[in-house]
Amino acid sequence: MLEKQSKKKMKSLGSISSSNGRLSTTEENEEDEISRMAIASLQAREEEIQRKKMEVKERVELQLGRAEEESRRLTQIWEELEVLGDPLRKEVAMVRKKIDMANRELKPLGQSCQKKEKEYKEAVEAFNEKNKEKALLVAALMEMLAESERLRMTKLEELSKNIESMH
Repeated sequence: MLEKQSKKKMKSLGSISSSNGRLSTTEENEEDEISRMAIASLQAREEEIQRKKMEVKERVELQLGRAEEESRRLTQIWEELEVLGDPLRKEVAMVRKKIDMANRELKPLGQSCQKKEKEYKEAVEAFNEKNKEKALLVAALMEMLAESERLRMTKLEELSKNIESMH
């Protein structure tokens, strides 16, 4: 509204001028007033621009604050995830290493066990063979002893008869 008034006054000033090209005192006062009004209008616009600039700046700062807070929260969540994952990974890696070591130790032990089982079976087989052989020999000995005893008994009986016949 001030702009419209100042434009009208400037137009009227342009059409009113004195014969020597100079403005009269009233015209100078009006010109000063127009200048003051124009300056006031510019100052008002500048203040409005500054006010809007501050509003925008405040909104941007508010948004930045929110973004920084979200960033901090996301960073915290990320750190919690990292902390959560690390002990598990370390423990799993340690267990895997132990399993690998156990596998490496088991392989030669398994081979040794198989070798010894084979040796054991062979030893058991040899033992059983010798046991059978011994049993057969004992049986043969028993038969021989029985036969020897029978033969001796027979011989003793004969000798006993011979002695009795002498009497």
